[in-house]
Amino acid sequence: MSKIRVYELAKKLEKSNNEMVGILKNMNISIKSHMSSIDEDLVTEIEAYLKSAEAEAQKEALDEVEKLPVVKVREGASIAEAAALAGTTAGGAVKVLMLEGIMLPATAPADENILKILSVKFNKNLVFGEEPLDASDAPTDNKIKPQNAPQREKQKMNQHSTKKSKKDKGKKDAAKGEALRPPIVTVMGHVDHGKTTLLDNIRKTHVTDREAGGITQHIGASRVEYNGNTIVFLDTPGHEAFTAMRARGAQVTDIAILVVAADDGIKPQTVEALNHAKAAGVPIVVAVNKVDKPEAKPDRVRQQLSDYGLVPEEWGGDTIMVDISAKKGLHVGDLLEMVLLVAEMEELKADAAASPEGTVIEANLDKGKGPVATVIVQEGTLHRGDIIHTGSAWGKIRAMIDDSGKMVNEAGPSMPVEILGLESVPQPGEKFTTLSSEREARDLISQSEFERRETDMNKAKRLTLEELYDKMQGEEVPQLRIVLKTDVQGSLEAFHASIMKMSTNAVSIDIVHEGVGRISESDVMLASASNAIIIGFNVRPDANAKKIAENEGVQIRLYQVIYDMLDDIKAAMEGMLEPELREHTLGLAEIREIFRVPKVGNIAGCRVTDGLIRRSAKVRLIRDGVVFWNGELSSLKHFKDDAREIKSGNECGLSFEKFQDFRVGDVIEAYEILKEKKTLE
Repeated sequence: MSKIRVYELAKKLEKSNNEMVGILKNMNISIKSHMSSIDEDLVTEIEAYLKSAEAEAQKEALDEVEKLPVVKVREGASIAEAAALAGTTAGGAVKVLMLEGIMLPATAPADENILKILSVKFNKNLVFGEEPLDASDAPTDNKIKPQNAPQREKQKMNQHSTKKSKKDKGKKDAAKGEALRPPIVTVMGHVDHGKTTLLDNIRKTHVTDREAGGITQHIGASRVEYNGNTIVFLDTPGHEAFTAMRARGAQVTDIAILVVAADDGIKPQTVEALNHAKAAGVPIVVAVNKVDKPEAKPDRVRQQLSDYGLVPEEWGGDTIMVDISAKKGLHVGDLLEMVLLVAEMEELKADAAASPEGTVIEANLDKGKGPVATVIVQEGTLHRGDIIHTGSAWGKIRAMIDDSGKMVNEAGPSMPVEILGLESVPQPGEKFTTLSSEREARDLISQSEFERRETDMNKAKRLTLEELYDKMQGEEVPQLRIVLKTDVQGSLEAFHASIMKMSTNAVSIDIVHEGVGRISESDVMLASASNAIIIGFNVRPDANAKKIAENEGVQIRLYQVIYDMLDDIKAAMEGMLEPELREHTLGLAEIREIFRVPKVGNIAGCRVTDGLIRRSAKVRLIRDGVVFWNGELSSLKHFKDDAREIKSGNECGLSFEKFQDFRVGDVIEAYEILKEKKTLE
């Protein structure tokens, strides 16, 4: 039995996706979303339901119209004459009738069906009656020349002016609120799986006409047009920049396209990209590329992705997957359509009239231009001449350049622009806002620099395995977060299984990311953002990753023996457990004499009867079998010499911290509190 997707049916029946989903649910047809499939046999039933619903709505509308005062139309009146009584022009009436499938000129006679349509549309109760309509009441378009034309033209001009002012007011009101904006998309995936080829194909095929043809790519982002809709593609954020922005608290991307080659399957960077997109919480659309190759196995790719939690919607999941050939342009349009569908369901909105704000996606120092930053506007409209502040930089925008290399005076929501005029180079991922004055900007920068210096001076180190216990004291269930990198896939699978088996109800393990190959900058930034530790087996960090790890305070542990790694992880987990406190008795002493020393006070002359008395120990004084006092020693002497401890059978002198009410015959018990680590067994 053949199937049809809900979004395809919506297009066929000229409904929005949300409307179609609502209609099907009202009909008790089980679906999850606009991507669900239904039997084509149901289409006829759905069309009948819609016709019935429309007929019912039409009847209700006519019932409402009949409650209005009657407006009589003479028999044989033209459509133009009926339109005048309905309060519209002949052209307006003709357009309404065209939408209803009635193709007639304004001079054609009106019938009862036409009167019903005009009545419902313009909220008038038009009926045929005896009272003739004076020709002066007819409008003047479509070459109909009524009498008293000057007076009618004046009325029309007044009506047009009123409608225009209402229309303009409506536009202004709409501008004050949120409206849908273009989606911002990042293309991610493994090396050589076709990311660049896909972007090149999209730009060449669907990009808006450019003066020089093609796209200027120096800006780091580009806009493309597809079926009248704009999509913004970020050029630079592979996973490294993607996560670097997230680590700084920036969220720019709305949708991630994960490119996977059908002839190669899931690779380490595929998993890495997938984890970064998941961590950022953005919807993922999978492009299964190179399906034109003889060795392509798109179903195997779907199976592999299912193992990582991306279940294709055709298999009952909720992840959109499109088979494409980026090189040949096969189904690239379908992929863009899916991106627009996801964007529609996400209902991405922004207020163009709000105060401008957005994110820096690239920045550099140009010899000719000075500090240059590429930003994406996320709210409001940025104008040339605005004073902009990013946290680490500020400036007055003296020029803005769009992705085609043209100078522009303003940039609205989702629009990427290169801005010139900054005093210094900002950091990618920083948020920008606009300010009212340069003085305010300078004050904010001074404050930011002060706070940054304070932060650098008091910068807390990232956790080491030994410090995890102290960090996790406040958490109900301590969690050890790990970024795991190994030399080969077999080791990765074995280590993953071994590590996850160590997770318990007392201490859990979260493998934030795992992969094969060197420890990269991306791994370090992800560990920094997730407060995780990097564990590497038979791999090493590259120079940049090592430098970033030092700057970010991320700990990297490297191993060559699996048991060493597992032992360290186990020790770290056990260190996160709250230790058990146990009292250990060291010894007993009996007070046999009391000595009074000037300026010192009373000294207890004692004999150690069991064990030992240690200077650092806690003590309790027992009188007649009852604990009379708890505290600490202020001194321990053997004759006149200070001593660390006195063993059984020896005499000593004791003085107590802030206590002198002791007597001959009192017993001194020395003890210590031991912290015993809990184990996972």
